[in-house]
Amino acid sequence: MITAADAPYLSRPGPNLAAGLLALGVHAVFVLLLVVGVSWQTQHPAPVMVDLWAALPDVPRPPAPPVEPLPVPPRPAPPKPAPVPKPAVKEAPPPKPPDIALEKEKARKKAEAEKLEKLKAMQAAEAKALADAAREEAAAMKKAQEQQLADKERKKRELLRQLEEEELMQRMADEEARQNAARAAAARRLNEVDRIKGQYQDMIRATVRGNTRLPPDLQGNPEVRFTVKLLPTGEVVDVRRTQSSGNAAYDEAVERAIRKSSPLPLPADRDARAAFVPELSFVHRPKE
Repeated sequence: MITAADAPYLSRPGPNLAAGLLALGVHAVFVLLLVVGVSWQTQHPAPVMVDLWAALPDVPRPPAPPVEPLPVPPRPAPPKPAPVPKPAVKEAPPPKPPDIALEKEKARKKAEAEKLEKLKAMQAAEAKALADAAREEAAAMKKAQEQQLADKERKKRELLRQLEEEELMQRMADEEARQNAARAAAARRLNEVDRIKGQYQDMIRATVRGNTRLPPDLQGNPEVRFTVKLLPTGEVVDVRRTQSSGNAAYDEAVERAIRKSSPLPLPADRDARAAFVPELSFVHRPKE
Protein backbone atom coordinates (compact mmCIF):
# COMPACT_ATOMS: atom_id res chain seq x y z
CA MET A 1 0.00 0.00 0.00
CA ILE A 2 1.39 3.44 -1.01
CA THR A 3 1.09 6.12 1.65
CA ALA A 4 1.64 9.87 1.62
CA ALA A 5 5.05 9.40 3.17
CA ASP A 6 6.19 7.35 0.16
CA ALA A 7 5.00 9.94 -2.38
CA PRO A 8 8.23 12.01 -2.48
CA TYR A 9 10.29 8.91 -3.16
CA LEU A 10 8.04 7.92 -6.05
CA SER A 11 8.38 11.30 -7.73
CA ARG A 12 12.21 11.23 -7.72
CA PRO A 13 14.06 9.45 -10.60
CA GLY A 14 16.57 6.81 -9.63
CA PRO A 15 20.31 7.14 -10.50
CA ASN A 16 21.34 5.98 -14.04
CA LEU A 17 24.80 4.40 -13.84
CA ALA A 18 25.02 3.68 -17.53
CA ALA A 19 24.40 7.26 -18.54
CA GLY A 20 27.14 8.40 -16.17
CA LEU A 21 29.68 5.94 -17.56
CA LEU A 22 28.82 6.94 -21.12
CA ALA A 23 29.31 10.64 -20.40
CA LEU A 24 32.67 9.88 -18.75
CA GLY A 25 33.85 7.86 -21.76
CA VAL A 26 32.87 10.60 -24.21
CA HIS A 27 34.86 13.15 -22.29
CA ALA A 28 37.92 10.87 -22.15
CA VAL A 29 37.84 10.33 -25.97
CA PHE A 30 37.53 14.09 -26.51
CA VAL A 31 40.61 14.78 -24.36
CA LEU A 32 42.59 12.02 -26.14
CA LEU A 33 41.78 13.46 -29.59
CA LEU A 34 42.97 16.91 -28.47
CA VAL A 35 46.30 15.51 -27.25
CA VAL A 36 46.88 13.50 -30.48
CA GLY A 37 46.04 16.43 -32.72
CA VAL A 38 48.47 18.70 -30.96
CA SER A 39 51.23 16.08 -31.06
CA TRP A 40 50.80 15.62 -34.86
CA GLN A 41 51.31 19.28 -35.55
CA THR A 42 54.43 19.48 -33.36
CA GLN A 43 57.58 18.74 -35.50
CA HIS A 44 61.08 18.59 -34.12
CA PRO A 45 63.60 20.71 -36.17
CA ALA A 46 66.23 18.73 -38.13
CA PRO A 47 69.94 19.52 -37.74
CA VAL A 48 71.19 22.25 -40.08
CA MET A 49 74.51 22.01 -42.04
CA VAL A 50 75.96 25.34 -43.19
CA ASP A 51 78.07 25.60 -46.40
CA LEU A 52 79.83 28.78 -47.39
CA TRP A 53 79.22 29.81 -51.01
CA ALA A 54 80.53 32.71 -53.04
CA ALA A 55 77.16 32.94 -54.70
CA LEU A 56 73.92 31.27 -53.95
CA PRO A 57 72.79 28.77 -56.53
CA ASP A 58 69.26 28.78 -57.79
CA VAL A 59 67.62 26.01 -55.82
CA PRO A 60 63.93 25.45 -56.25
CA ARG A 61 62.02 25.73 -53.01
CA PRO A 62 60.15 22.64 -51.92
CA PRO A 63 56.41 22.98 -51.72
CA ALA A 64 54.99 23.67 -48.32
CA PRO A 65 53.60 20.61 -46.59
CA PRO A 66 49.88 20.44 -46.64
CA VAL A 67 48.18 21.44 -43.37
CA GLU A 68 46.02 18.71 -42.11
CA PRO A 69 42.84 19.89 -40.47
CA LEU A 70 42.28 19.14 -36.80
CA PRO A 71 40.02 16.22 -36.20
CA VAL A 72 36.57 17.27 -35.06
CA PRO A 73 35.64 15.54 -31.82
CA PRO A 74 32.36 13.73 -31.86
CA ARG A 75 29.45 15.48 -30.20
CA PRO A 76 28.40 14.02 -26.88
CA ALA A 77 25.14 12.19 -26.80
CA PRO A 78 22.26 14.30 -25.52
CA PRO A 79 21.20 13.48 -21.94
CA LYS A 80 18.15 11.38 -21.47
CA PRO A 81 15.06 13.26 -20.48
CA ALA A 82 14.20 13.09 -16.79
CA PRO A 83 11.31 10.86 -16.01
CA VAL A 84 8.02 12.67 -15.36
CA PRO A 85 7.13 12.49 -11.67
CA LYS A 86 3.95 10.78 -10.86
CA PRO A 87 1.25 12.82 -9.14
CA ALA A 88 1.30 12.62 -5.40
CA VAL A 89 -1.35 10.60 -3.76
CA LYS A 90 -3.69 12.77 -1.64
CA GLU A 91 -3.63 11.97 2.03
CA ALA A 92 -6.82 11.00 3.61
CA PRO A 93 -8.22 13.61 6.10
CA PRO A 94 -7.33 12.85 9.70
CA PRO A 95 -10.09 11.34 11.66
CA LYS A 96 -12.09 13.67 13.88
CA PRO A 97 -10.98 13.62 17.52
CA PRO A 98 -13.47 12.26 19.93
CA ASP A 99 -15.74 14.60 21.88
CA ILE A 100 -13.70 14.09 25.08
CA ALA A 101 -10.56 15.56 23.49
CA LEU A 102 -12.61 18.48 22.12
CA GLU A 103 -14.08 19.15 25.55
CA LYS A 104 -10.62 19.03 27.12
CA GLU A 105 -9.34 21.48 24.50
CA LYS A 106 -12.26 23.80 25.16
CA ALA A 107 -11.68 23.55 28.90
CA ARG A 108 -7.96 24.29 28.43
CA LYS A 109 -8.71 27.32 26.25
CA LYS A 110 -11.30 28.51 28.74
CA ALA A 111 -8.83 28.11 31.62
CA GLU A 112 -6.19 30.00 29.65
CA ALA A 113 -8.74 32.76 28.86
CA GLU A 114 -9.72 32.99 32.54
CA LYS A 115 -6.07 33.05 33.54
CA LEU A 116 -5.43 35.80 31.00
CA GLU A 117 -8.44 37.74 32.29
CA LYS A 118 -7.17 37.38 35.87
CA LEU A 119 -3.71 38.54 34.77
CA LYS A 120 -5.24 41.53 33.00
CA ALA A 121 -7.33 42.31 36.07
CA MET A 122 -4.23 42.07 38.29
CA GLN A 123 -2.29 44.33 35.93
CA ALA A 124 -5.18 46.80 35.84
CA ALA A 125 -5.38 46.74 39.65
CA GLU A 126 -1.62 47.29 39.93
CA ALA A 127 -1.80 50.12 37.38
CA LYS A 128 -4.72 51.68 39.31
CA ALA A 129 -2.83 51.30 42.59
CA LEU A 130 0.26 52.92 41.05
CA ALA A 131 -1.86 55.73 39.59
CA ASP A 132 -3.59 56.27 42.97
CA ALA A 133 -0.23 56.27 44.74
CA ALA A 134 1.15 58.73 42.18
CA ARG A 135 -1.90 60.98 42.62
CA GLU A 136 -1.61 60.79 46.40
CA GLU A 137 2.11 61.55 46.21
CA ALA A 138 1.45 64.46 43.84
CA ALA A 139 -1.29 65.75 46.15
CA ALA A 140 1.02 65.40 49.16
CA MET A 141 3.82 67.21 47.32
CA LYS A 142 1.39 69.94 46.25
CA LYS A 143 0.11 70.27 49.81
CA ALA A 144 3.68 70.39 51.13
CA GLN A 145 4.58 73.05 48.56
CA GLU A 146 1.48 75.05 49.46
CA GLN A 147 2.36 74.71 53.13
CA GLN A 148 5.91 75.86 52.41
CA LEU A 149 4.59 78.83 50.45
CA ALA A 150 2.16 79.62 53.26
CA ASP A 151 4.97 79.37 55.82
CA LYS A 152 7.18 81.62 53.70
CA GLU A 153 4.35 84.12 53.31
CA ARG A 154 3.62 84.02 57.04
CA LYS A 155 7.30 84.48 57.88
CA LYS A 156 7.46 87.30 55.36
CA ARG A 157 4.45 89.00 56.96
CA GLU A 158 5.92 88.50 60.41
CA LEU A 159 9.24 89.87 59.24
CA LEU A 160 7.54 92.86 57.63
CA ARG A 161 5.49 93.44 60.77
CA GLN A 162 8.61 93.12 62.88
CA LEU A 163 10.43 95.51 60.59
CA GLU A 164 7.52 97.92 60.71
CA GLU A 165 7.43 97.68 64.49
CA GLU A 166 11.18 98.15 64.67
CA GLU A 167 10.95 101.05 62.23
CA LEU A 168 8.09 102.57 64.22
CA MET A 169 10.00 102.11 67.46
CA GLN A 170 13.08 103.58 65.80
CA ARG A 171 11.05 106.55 64.55
CA MET A 172 9.54 106.99 67.98
CA ALA A 173 12.98 106.73 69.53
CA ASP A 174 14.34 109.19 66.97
CA GLU A 175 11.39 111.52 67.57
CA GLU A 176 11.85 111.27 71.31
CA ALA A 177 15.57 111.82 70.93
CA ARG A 178 14.84 114.75 68.64
CA GLN A 179 12.35 116.17 71.10
CA ASN A 180 14.76 115.61 73.96
CA ALA A 181 17.48 117.23 71.91
CA ALA A 182 15.11 120.07 71.04
CA ARG A 183 14.08 120.45 74.64
CA ALA A 184 17.70 120.32 75.71
CA ALA A 185 18.61 122.81 73.01
CA ALA A 186 15.65 124.99 74.02
CA ALA A 187 16.69 124.73 77.64
CA ARG A 188 20.25 125.56 76.71
CA ARG A 189 18.99 128.39 74.57
CA LEU A 190 16.73 129.63 77.34
CA ASN A 191 19.57 129.44 79.81
CA GLU A 192 21.79 131.25 77.34
CA VAL A 193 19.14 133.92 76.77
CA ASP A 194 18.60 134.23 80.52
CA ARG A 195 22.34 134.51 81.03
CA ILE A 196 22.58 137.19 78.35
CA LYS A 197 19.56 138.98 79.76
CA GLY A 198 20.98 138.92 83.31
CA GLN A 199 24.33 140.06 82.00
CA TYR A 200 22.83 143.06 80.17
CA GLN A 201 20.47 143.83 83.03
CA ASP A 202 23.52 144.10 85.28
CA MET A 203 25.23 146.25 82.66
CA ILE A 204 22.18 148.54 82.41
CA ARG A 205 21.90 148.80 86.21
CA ALA A 206 25.60 149.55 86.48
CA THR A 207 25.32 152.21 83.79
CA VAL A 208 22.31 153.83 85.45
CA ARG A 209 23.90 153.57 88.87
CA GLY A 210 27.00 155.32 87.58
CA ASN A 211 24.84 158.21 86.38
CA THR A 212 22.65 158.41 89.52
CA ARG A 213 23.16 161.29 91.99
CA LEU A 214 21.54 160.10 95.17
CA PRO A 215 20.09 162.66 97.58
CA PRO A 216 22.21 163.18 100.72
CA ASP A 217 19.41 162.37 103.16
CA LEU A 218 18.59 158.99 101.58
CA GLN A 219 18.19 156.32 104.18
CA GLY A 220 17.84 152.58 103.85
CA ASN A 221 17.65 150.76 100.49
CA PRO A 222 14.51 152.04 98.82
CA GLU A 223 13.24 150.40 95.60
CA VAL A 224 11.85 152.24 92.63
CA ARG A 225 10.45 150.68 89.43
CA PHE A 226 10.30 152.15 85.93
CA THR A 227 9.10 151.09 82.52
CA VAL A 228 11.59 152.29 79.96
CA LYS A 229 10.63 152.44 76.27
CA LEU A 230 13.68 151.75 74.08
CA LEU A 231 14.54 151.72 70.42
CA PRO A 232 16.38 148.71 68.94
CA THR A 233 19.51 150.83 69.08
CA GLY A 234 19.15 151.20 72.88
CA GLU A 235 18.10 154.86 72.83
CA VAL A 236 15.63 155.79 75.57
CA VAL A 237 12.34 157.09 74.16
CA ASP A 238 10.31 157.37 77.35
CA VAL A 239 10.64 156.64 81.09
CA ARG A 240 7.56 155.94 83.19
CA ARG A 241 7.61 155.27 86.96
CA THR A 242 5.43 152.27 87.86
CA GLN A 243 6.29 152.04 91.57
CA SER A 244 7.66 154.82 93.76
CA SER A 245 10.14 154.34 96.52
CA GLY A 246 8.37 156.94 98.67
CA ASN A 247 11.25 159.34 98.23
CA ALA A 248 10.50 161.71 95.41
CA ALA A 249 14.04 163.08 95.26
CA TYR A 250 15.43 159.55 94.92
CA ASP A 251 12.85 158.65 92.27
CA GLU A 252 13.68 161.73 90.20
CA ALA A 253 17.41 161.10 90.57
CA VAL A 254 17.01 157.58 89.19
CA GLU A 255 14.82 158.79 86.30
CA ARG A 256 17.40 161.42 85.34
CA ALA A 257 20.13 158.73 85.46
CA ILE A 258 18.13 156.50 83.09
CA ARG A 259 17.67 159.28 80.55
CA LYS A 260 21.32 160.24 80.89
CA SER A 261 22.45 156.64 80.25
CA SER A 262 20.81 156.62 76.78
CA PRO A 263 21.62 154.66 74.65
CA LEU A 264 21.51 151.71 77.02
CA PRO A 265 23.63 148.66 76.20
CA LEU A 266 21.53 145.96 74.49
CA PRO A 267 22.49 142.39 73.55
CA ALA A 268 23.06 141.49 69.93
CA ASP A 269 21.12 138.24 70.40
CA ARG A 270 17.62 138.72 69.06
CA ASP A 271 15.88 136.56 71.68
CA ALA A 272 17.72 138.26 74.51
CA ARG A 273 17.03 141.70 73.03
CA ALA A 274 13.29 140.94 73.00
CA ALA A 275 13.37 141.17 76.80
CA PHE A 276 14.53 144.83 76.53
CA VAL A 277 12.85 146.15 73.40
CA PRO A 278 10.44 147.81 73.09
CA GLU A 279 9.96 148.10 76.87
CA LEU A 280 12.31 147.42 79.72
CA SER A 281 11.20 146.85 83.27
CA PHE A 282 13.86 148.53 85.36
CA VAL A 283 14.26 148.13 89.13
CA HIS A 284 16.77 150.18 91.06
CA ARG A 285 18.02 149.90 94.60
CA PRO A 286 20.85 152.08 95.75
CA LYS A 287 22.70 149.43 97.71
CA GLU A 288 22.66 146.69 95.10
